[in-house]
Amino acid sequence: MANRPGKRAHGAGQSSALRIGVGIAVLLAVYLIFELGRIQAGYSVIDAVDERDEYEDRLQDLREETLALKEQIRLLETHRAIDREAYGEVEASLTGLQQKIQEQRDAIGFYRGIISPDDGGRGLRVQELKLTQGKNDREYHLNLVLVQVMQHERSVKGDVAFTLEGAQDGAMVTYTLEQLVPEDEDSDWPFSFRYFQNFDRQLILPEGFAPEKVHIEVRSTTKSIASVKQSFLWQTGQS
Repeated sequence: MANRPGKRAHGAGQSSALRIGVGIAVLLAVYLIFELGRIQAGYSVIDAVDERDEYEDRLQDLREETLALKEQIRLLETHRAIDREAYGEVEASLTGLQQKIQEQRDAIGFYRGIISPDDGGRGLRVQELKLTQGKNDREYHLNLVLVQVMQHERSVKGDVAFTLEGAQDGAMVTYTLEQLVPEDEDSDWPFSFRYFQNFDRQLILPEGFAPEKVHIEVRSTTKSIASVKQSFLWQTGQS
């Protein structure tokens, strides 16, 4: 007797469903065996979830701590910069104050030298001579301070004679102020003061000349006030 097509299809469907069911059952059995093994080994899904949540909470705490530390570092760097700036201002103020104090001491010493010098001398003298190099090797700036010591009843008048001694081409030579000043500058050097007078002159040295000594004669034309001669070694600084 021949089989009917409807019955064959129904049988094939039951067989497929059975295979699927068996497959699912096998997979479920494998998973249950896997879970049973983890449980027997001390593993718990709930504990694992709790542990993961704990790690995530800890990770969040660490992120917050990191942000807080970064903010603290930024504040410390800001405070350090402020402290550095404040220290610089204090140091600059202190330096300026020390400079002013030194200037006042120098001024007091200068006026004391006019009114009551240590050596007890009287009359005209060269109080200070400074030589500083200019823009090139042969150009120099000369600053001269003349004073009248312990003798201030009247002004003193006269002129300054300046000569510069040194070596040139193996021989000693002497140059006058007229030979050393720029072409457009007057070589006359008159003075007239009661207490002191400050002068600035420019010098241009000849080629190959090595200066050694400066000779200054302060020539008084005021009666009863004597002239004076003083010599100085050539010593310069940078302007």
